[in-house]
Amino acid sequence: MRIFSRYVFRQATSAFLLILASLTGIVWIALALRQFNVVTSQGQDTWMLIKMTSLAVPNLMAIIAPFSFLIAALQTLNRLNTDSELIVLSAAGSKVWTVARPLILLALLVSIFLAFVGHLAQPWSMRLLSDYLVQVRSDLLTQVIQPGRFSSPEPDLMFHIRDRSADGELLGLVMHDTRDKSQSQSYLAEHGSIVKQDGTAYLVMSTGHIIRRTDADAPPQIVAFDKYVVDLDRFESQDDGSGEKKPRERYWDELVHPSADSKIFKNSPGQFRAEIHERLVGPLYPIAFVFLIVAFVGQARSTRSSRMQTLVLTFLFAATCRMAGLALNSAVTRDASMLIALYGVPIGAIVLSLIVIKNSDRQKSGISIFGRAADAMSGTIERVLRLVLPRRKVAP
Repeated sequence: MRIFSRYVFRQATSAFLLILASLTGIVWIALALRQFNVVTSQGQDTWMLIKMTSLAVPNLMAIIAPFSFLIAALQTLNRLNTDSELIVLSAAGSKVWTVARPLILLALLVSIFLAFVGHLAQPWSMRLLSDYLVQVRSDLLTQVIQPGRFSSPEPDLMFHIRDRSADGELLGLVMHDTRDKSQSQSYLAEHGSIVKQDGTAYLVMSTGHIIRRTDADAPPQIVAFDKYVVDLDRFESQDDGSGEKKPRERYWDELVHPSADSKIFKNSPGQFRAEIHERLVGPLYPIAFVFLIVAFVGQARSTRSSRMQTLVLTFLFAATCRMAGLALNSAVTRDASMLIALYGVPIGAIVLSLIVIKNSDRQKSGISIFGRAADAMSGTIERVLRLVLPRRKVAP
């Protein structure tokens, strides 16, 4: 790598790491504020809050990292243009690939990082987060719930105990579950206890009744039991009731080859399909971003207004591509034919960028059709901004 390439790579990498750390910190603080009720209402300490919110961050890296790279690369090229370094390179006869090579290398490293997060870090963190959620709920039952008071670990789920024995056994347990809108269930038991086995917590109730109502006008169904076991994992997801790992909690081989008797896969095969292809297509976006940046911002520009408009246009176009990818990933859950569009967004952006770069090299003496299109879009945005933003009055 040449001296200039190392210089550009160092500038872009330092900016990327700084922006990534800043955005991750903002996201972490937002998650911590949303989950603050874990400390206040469910009796957990600050350390548990930090662990749970930190484990949720890898799940958002597929969005944070590409945008951090996008902002860092745009900032780096804007700085090179402001300091007239791109103009000097262009006057010396250097091609756009002189600046593009270090940025492409950084994009490849970001893509590898995203692949690592998607295939390894995210499933590991989501599994551990699920275990912590079960621990929080089991601690709520065994330690936090006060006798004689109603407590709700989550919406539409209510607990009440008459008393708690010295060894932690729950006496006079009542559990009312209305999360499933098609029916309501109430559990009444003389005794209840928490049993942990193979990393899963179970609520074991003895000597009680289950009151199930499916219709407000119909009489309830009452079932008596001597012993009844409830998997506390079900408190997080009521739709499958199987205690299986969700698609985002599964490693690659578990996604591609799910168990034949998997209830989640039988009920929602589209979720597995969407998760598989999201992990494959996600690392393509940093590569698509770098080619878009090189195509539209990699050329030297002498006027500041034209440069800023091009930066804004490039950012908006790249952000639109990523948002379209997220929307298409949701559509893939319902329709497998949308896979073509899912991969077509980043690949199409790369192909379009290469065409623009090639066209710019051929017509350096004049303005290409893509240049005219970019100038037209810049003029439109400038007119819109003039209408929206108030003009400053100059004092006499």
